[in-house]
Amino acid sequence: MFFRNRAFFLIFLLIFYFISYIPYSKPQAASLYPVYAKNGVVSSSDRIASEVGVEILKKGGNAVDAAIAVALALAVTYPTAGNLGGGGFMLIRMADGKTTAIDYRETAPAKASRDMYLDREGKVIPSSSSIGYLAVGIPGTVAGLKLALEKYGTMKWQDLVEPAYRLAKDGFPVSYWLAHTLSTNTDLVDRFPRGVSGPRELLSKFPESKRIFLRDGNYYKVGEILKQPELAQTLERLQKEGPDEFYQGTTAQLIVKDMKKHGGIITLEDLKGYKPVVREALRGDYRGYEIITMPPPSSGGIALIEMLNILEQYDLKSLGFNSSQRNHLIIETMRRAFADRAEFLGDPGFVKVPIKGLISKNYASQISKSINLNKATQSQEIKPGQAFSYESDSTTHFSIVDSMGNAVANTYTLNGSYGSGATVTGAGFLLNNEMDDFTAKIGVPNDYGLIQGDANSITAGKRPLSSMTPTIVLKDGKLFLVIGSPGGPTIINTVLQVILNVIDHNMNVQQAIDAPRFHHQWLPDIVVFEPYGFSLDLVDLLKNKGHIFSSKAGYIGNAQGVMIDPQTNFRLGGSDSRGADARSAGY
Repeated sequence: MFFRNRAFFLIFLLIFYFISYIPYSKPQAASLYPVYAKNGVVSSSDRIASEVGVEILKKGGNAVDAAIAVALALAVTYPTAGNLGGGGFMLIRMADGKTTAIDYRETAPAKASRDMYLDREGKVIPSSSSIGYLAVGIPGTVAGLKLALEKYGTMKWQDLVEPAYRLAKDGFPVSYWLAHTLSTNTDLVDRFPRGVSGPRELLSKFPESKRIFLRDGNYYKVGEILKQPELAQTLERLQKEGPDEFYQGTTAQLIVKDMKKHGGIITLEDLKGYKPVVREALRGDYRGYEIITMPPPSSGGIALIEMLNILEQYDLKSLGFNSSQRNHLIIETMRRAFADRAEFLGDPGFVKVPIKGLISKNYASQISKSINLNKATQSQEIKPGQAFSYESDSTTHFSIVDSMGNAVANTYTLNGSYGSGATVTGAGFLLNNEMDDFTAKIGVPNDYGLIQGDANSITAGKRPLSSMTPTIVLKDGKLFLVIGSPGGPTIINTVLQVILNVIDHNMNVQQAIDAPRFHHQWLPDIVVFEPYGFSLDLVDLLKNKGHIFSSKAGYIGNAQGVMIDPQTNFRLGGSDSRGADARSAGY
C-alpha cells in the first residue's frame, strides 16, 4: 500500500509540474485565473453583456452575431460608453483568415466648420466641443452593426436586438459601480470635460438625462432595478423596422427635434446620408507574431505598429518587466509615436496619411537612433519624423472568439464618459461628444490634453481622429490574441503594454491585462502611472534619467481580451480588474 500510494504521489507531482509550466496558463499571485472555455469566450466591460454574447454563441451564432448583441446590450447596461448614439470600429477575422475593418466612426454634420468652437477673438469656447448638442457627431453605431451583420453575421437582426430590448424593458440590477458613480459624482477611470467633476454634474445639466439616470436626485441604490422604457421603445422600433429606422424613422425625427430645440446642427439629411466604411486592416509583425489592427481614422493602429517596430530592436525580456531601463525605452517610444500622431494623422478621406512610412521598419530604425539609453528626451525637442520619405490612426471594448475561431475586436464610444451628457428626449439614449476629437484650434489641447494638427481640423462629413485600437494577434498564421481597451489616448499604450506583457514577458491574458500600466503622449511632457504601479526606487531611477512624473495617479484603461492557449486550443478570457463590472464569460 505504501509503495502504491508513493507511486501515485510521484505521478501526481509530475502531472502538477507539467501543468504548471504550460505556456500562458499559470497566473501570478496578484492576478486571477483567466476564464477557460472550450468553445467560445466573450470579454466585455459588463457581466450581463458578456453573458448575452455567450447565449448568442450557444444558439449557434458566430462571433459577429454575438458582437452585435453585446454592443446593443451595453447600450442598456453600460451607459457610460455603451451606445446607440456614438460610433466606433469593429475588427473582424473569420476562421478562414478573411479580415476586415469596419469604420463606423461618427462624422461631422454638414453645417460643421473649422472654427465653430472659437469666439470672436479666436479663442476656444470652454466645453463647447464636449458638452451638449453642438458637441455631437452623426452617430454610426447602428449602421456599423447593420453592415457587420450583412457581411459576416448568420442570425436575424430581430433576434440580436431582443436581449437588449428585454434588458431595457424589464430592467437590470444596478451594480455597485454604477450606483456609486452616479450618486457620488466620482469615476476613477473615465475623464470628463473641463469644469465638470463627474457624471452626476454632467448629466444634471440635461433634464432628460437627470430624470433617467439620476432619478431627479433620488439616486439608484445597489441592486435596484433600472428600467428604461423610452430606450426599450427605441429598441423595439429598431427590432421591428430594422436598423435603417435609426436614420430615417421615428428615432431620427426625435434626434432632429432635440437638435433644433437645443442648438444642435445635425439634420435629417445628415442622418440619412451617414455611411460606415469598410477598410483594409493594417498589418505589422513583432518578434514573429503578426499584428492586425485598425487603420485611420484611428491613430491607434499606426501608433501601435510604429512603437512595436521601435521596441523590437531592444531585448525587453532580458531587461525584465517594470525595470527602469525597459520602462525608459517604452516611454521614449511612446513620446515619439505621439509626436507623429499629432502631425500626420487624420481622416484619410480628407488628408494624405503616410501610412506605409509610419509603419515601416526602416522608419522605426531611424527613429530609434534618437533614443538615448541613459537620458530622457524633452518633448519640446522632438519633432515629427520624415514619414513621407518612407512611403513606397469614453469608450468600451469587447473581444469575442467563437468555437470556429472567428474573432471580433470591437471598440466603440460616446467619447467622454456619458458622452455629451444629453439624452434624446423620447428615445432614451445618450448622444456622443465626438466633435471634441477634432482639432478645435491648432496647438490648443482637447479635453484629453492632446495637441492635434491641421490634418484633424473640422470639415463637414469628416471623421475625427481616434485612439481606438482594436487588435488581433496571430502566431504562425493562427489566431492567438484579441485585445482592445477604452481610455482616450491611453488606449494605444494600454494595448501596446498588454501585447508586450504577453510576447516579451510570457504572461497569460489575465496577467497581461492586470499588470500595472503607464502612459506618455508627447505633450504634456509627463509620465502618468497607476497607483502602486511604480515603486519609489523606480521613480527615482527614471527621474535621474530626466523623466517628469504627474502628481496625479489614476487607473489606465479597461482592457478586454481573449487568448488562444496554443497547447489546448482553449479560449482564455481576460477582463480588466480596473473595470468593476468587467467580466469574461464562456462555454
